[in-house]
Amino acid sequence: MAYDKTAFLGRIGVLMGGPSSEREISIKSGKAVFAALQEKHCDAVPIVLDSTDEHVLVSRLKDEAVDIVFIALHGAFGEDGTVQKILEGQHIPYTGSGSEASRVAMNKISTLERLKTTDVLSPGHVVVSSGEHVDFQELVEKLGGSPLVVKPASQGSSLGISIVPSGDVFQEALRHAFALDQEVLVERYIQGKEITAGILGDEALPLVEIRPRCPFFDFQAKYQTGMSAYIVPAEISSSATQRVQGLACKAFQTLGCRDFARLDFILDREDNPFFLEANTIPGFTATSLLPMAAREAGYEFGQLCLRILTLAQEREKITSSTLR
Repeated sequence: MAYDKTAFLGRIGVLMGGPSSEREISIKSGKAVFAALQEKHCDAVPIVLDSTDEHVLVSRLKDEAVDIVFIALHGAFGEDGTVQKILEGQHIPYTGSGSEASRVAMNKISTLERLKTTDVLSPGHVVVSSGEHVDFQELVEKLGGSPLVVKPASQGSSLGISIVPSGDVFQEALRHAFALDQEVLVERYIQGKEITAGILGDEALPLVEIRPRCPFFDFQAKYQTGMSAYIVPAEISSSATQRVQGLACKAFQTLGCRDFARLDFILDREDNPFFLEANTIPGFTATSLLPMAAREAGYEFGQLCLRILTLAQEREKITSSTLR
């Protein structure tokens, strides 16, 4: 699966940083992508975003004579469709999902709403708005058991997520989540294997099984060395593998995603897959989950970055020829 190192991509701007709570993770992703592109002898420039001012961003891209953007931003502004809309307005091609799909997928509530007409099942859940009073026991009865999972609607990297076994800590979990978002998703906790499914182009990558050394795959488990083990391909049955990959592709298509994404699932003890969330710009270091799955499929990290850029460039060529 080698890609021509000399393929013309123009000048590549690698966007990283941004204003979100995931800024430092984004900078790590962006630096890894930039280093990989340099190794492939691409004409690339790192652009650390410190402002959400559209004019500042556009001016920087023009000053750097950027032809195409590799978006390595995570969270608000970079992953929610905002920066995508700015680039669309400037007719600058970029990697990943478009502005509308990014907006929908960034919000766990709108994601589940979009998927509810499909056979992509999610854990039972309710939406709670800031200031709304909810009773733990009533939710347990409504959702069919405890523990419950409390998560902000529009945060990544597992920020603000709590597993709540009893009413004693429920209100504190809500406060923790509401500190990051105005809406919160409360789900029934599913005991099982954490599985993530990467999509590259129209290809479902090998599944990765996540074995955190803490109660669940939280921020610490994701980013602190040694806090999680990763098995690729996942140690699950071939039928379960095919089922999860098929559902991941369906969710990807239904949400309108493109180029790449990572979709997270829980596989319960009866091998029933439950969709958790979509990540349109997952982590992009050489040890992140999407690159890990891609490596199992035969793409080393630099090849993965080139493949994603090629997908964006080919799409731009098709769009340009259609508009002529």
